[in-house]
Amino acid sequence: MRKIFQITCKNFLFPKVFYNTMGECVGAMEESTINPLKRISESCMNAVEEKRPLIETPRVKRRKCAVLICYSGQGYLGLQRNPGMKTIEEDLFVSMLKAGVITDEAFDQPKIIEFQRAARTDKGVSAVKQVLSVKLPMEVCLKTVNSYLPDQIRMVAIKRATKGFNCKGNCDARTYSYMMPTFTLSPQNEPLSEDYRIPPSVIESTNKVLETFLGTHNYHNFTSRKKPLDPSAKRYVISFTSGDPIIIDNMEFITLKVKGQSFMLHQIRKMVGLTIAIVRGLTPLETLTRAYGEERLDIPIAPGVGLVLEEVHYDRYNQRFGNDGIHEPIEWSEVENKLEEFKKKFILPTIVKAEKEDKSMLVWLNSLPLHSFDVRVGDRNQVNKDDPSINNEPKEDCSEDARDIKEKIQTLSGETLNGTTLKV
Repeated sequence: MRKIFQITCKNFLFPKVFYNTMGECVGAMEESTINPLKRISESCMNAVEEKRPLIETPRVKRRKCAVLICYSGQGYLGLQRNPGMKTIEEDLFVSMLKAGVITDEAFDQPKIIEFQRAARTDKGVSAVKQVLSVKLPMEVCLKTVNSYLPDQIRMVAIKRATKGFNCKGNCDARTYSYMMPTFTLSPQNEPLSEDYRIPPSVIESTNKVLETFLGTHNYHNFTSRKKPLDPSAKRYVISFTSGDPIIIDNMEFITLKVKGQSFMLHQIRKMVGLTIAIVRGLTPLETLTRAYGEERLDIPIAPGVGLVLEEVHYDRYNQRFGNDGIHEPIEWSEVENKLEEFKKKFILPTIVKAEKEDKSMLVWLNSLPLHSFDVRVGDRNQVNKDDPSINNEPKEDCSEDARDIKEKIQTLSGETLNGTTLKV
């Protein structure tokens, strides 16, 4: 090989010193039995291994689950997590982190574990069967998780779901209840009293009003920030009925139950508020029908303390996957007793206390006559400003904005709750 190299170099007129030196290098390569390139690569790899030692972390296998929780919303600013605010989800994530169910990374970024909630609840609103979808380890100790939670929040059950399960997207319908004292439905000309007992005729008239909500309607007047022609303002209500009255601590209560495909912010509380106003005789039934139109009406919103998320329904999901031998149907009959016990211990007493001690419904009823149940002044002027045949002068009741109403509520509550008008 050296001779070949020397002949080649001579042919190209290389200096003698150069081809002698290169020949020695080639000879050294012939004598060596180890590939120098391999030796260099191995030394580089050893250097990298020394600088970056391989740390093996145990990999936790996770699967998509449907998680059942129940909670009392008293003292919380709603369900959904909000940095710096006291919410149900914040306490839940802290407890799962302490129990080792989720990692620090998942705590900061819930999307990593595909976290989702079936329905959002507002400030003070409780839930009996709230469902979450999240990727959790194969084994989760509910007792450990609950040990880090306050008593008014419980993780009740976990069921394996399909990989694509989304507790919000797969939900068919949601059922809510609204519990309130029966004097809320007493005639306007009668004095408000905790001794009031509702007659069957008033329950019948209440159910007739509730029937008007059934079907698909435009509910832009029953929420906020929705335009009249927004397609998302249309919602489908499946059922809306009044239950039988019950007596708790010498006060009679009645519960309204509504089941719908989905609900918007404040929609149920405004539906209840308008129903109360119609039954009490403050506005005719035509106001409800008119609210489905494009006009922006002044609709009252009932207090949130009586609202409870009762159940989230997964009928179609259960029919498709509930009996496939791998996944369980998303229903909770096996823990029904636990849920009923929690409701009686933490949710119902909160509602009763709000009426017995805080007089929340009595205070709200004093604000009810301040609503006009008519087109709001700003909307009236905007829609009809070019029509001289319509009187655009603001009415006294219509000119009240939310701030003025709150001030009047405080004034009225201070005067009437201690006076002879209210019998409490």
